[in-house]
Amino acid sequence: MNGDEGKYCIVCGGMVPSNSDVKQIEIDGRMIGNYSLDEIIAHVKSLNPYSDAEIKDELLAAVSKKNYIPTKKRDAYADALLREYRACIEKDGKN
Repeated sequence: MNGDEGKYCIVCGGMVPSNSDVKQIEIDGRMIGNYSLDEIIAHVKSLNPYSDAEIKDELLAAVSKKNYIPTKKRDAYADALLREYRACIEKDGKN
C-alpha cells in the first residue's frame, strides 16, 4: 500500500473526491467537505429566502441530497451552512 490511496471521510468512511466541487467548512469544530456547496448556496440565494430558519431548511434539504448529514449533527450543519451562506452573500456584495 502506498500513501496515494486517497482521503476518507471521517463521518461516513467514503472516499473524499479531490476536485474543486468539494468545499470544506467548519462544522462543530471539524473541517468537513461538502460537495457542490457553492452551487447549492447560489440556488438557495435565488429562492430569496426570508428568514434564517427558511435559509437553514433550504440549505439542509439541498446539501443532504449530495452529502451525508448525521442526524445528531443536523443543527450544527445548519448553523455552519448559514454562516457559509452569509459569508458568500457578503463576499458577493463587495464585488
